[in-house]
Amino acid sequence: MRYDYRMGIFYLLLPYILQGTAIVHCIKTGRNWLWIWVLIWPGIGLIAALAYVAIEILPDLFRSSTAQRTARGFKRAVDPFADLRRFENEARVAGNVAARQRFAEELVRHGRYEEAIEQYRQALTGLYVHDPNLMLGLARAQFGSGAAAAARGNLEELQRHNPDFRSPEAQLLYARALESEGSSAKALDQYRLLANSYPGAEAAVRYAQLLDTQGQRDEARRVARELLEQARIAPGHYRRAQRAWLDAAARLAG
Repeated sequence: MRYDYRMGIFYLLLPYILQGTAIVHCIKTGRNWLWIWVLIWPGIGLIAALAYVAIEILPDLFRSSTAQRTARGFKRAVDPFADLRRFENEARVAGNVAARQRFAEELVRHGRYEEAIEQYRQALTGLYVHDPNLMLGLARAQFGSGAAAAARGNLEELQRHNPDFRSPEAQLLYARALESEGSSAKALDQYRLLANSYPGAEAAVRYAQLLDTQGQRDEARRVARELLEQARIAPGHYRRAQRAWLDAAARLAG
């Protein structure tokens, strides 16, 4: 009976033990102090402690790519601006091209395009003045900010200075910029070139959508149906990853 009583006390105290251990670990290892507020929040102590273990401790123990992806997902859910703060600090302290590029990419992910443009412009200097990846990042930020013409011009400069650079993303972005500028015929030509070679369904769907808006509905349905037919024999992971675009194709196929 005494054994059962002590075990009962142990299980009763277990959530508080886990909470306290997580708080001490958070302080000693310099983790985000937001965790402390989450850990002491009334009613969720045990859940918060388990989440802390899954996000902050387990990845260090196992170092597997799956664990790290899961941890990043949890971490972004708990603190979506953690990477942004870290990359901003690195860019401010180090000030090198790689740090600015990481910060700019994260700014784009958060929709802060004008700030990203400024970071890319600061990185595009000296030996990196025509770096293709930086120029593509700048074009991505420009397009996101609504400056389609600037993005298109930057992509043309990229190709002029880096004629051997090949990027399906850059090609698709160029087509989208042309479409946004109202150059539908040129955009159709670009989409047509990409429709069967782009690694994913997006290019073919955007091609079919533009065909449809230009009144070429039969051709739009043909492109959409071909894409859906190819997807039927594609691996399951491809169909899952492209589900949103395949659904859009199905609507166009009628």
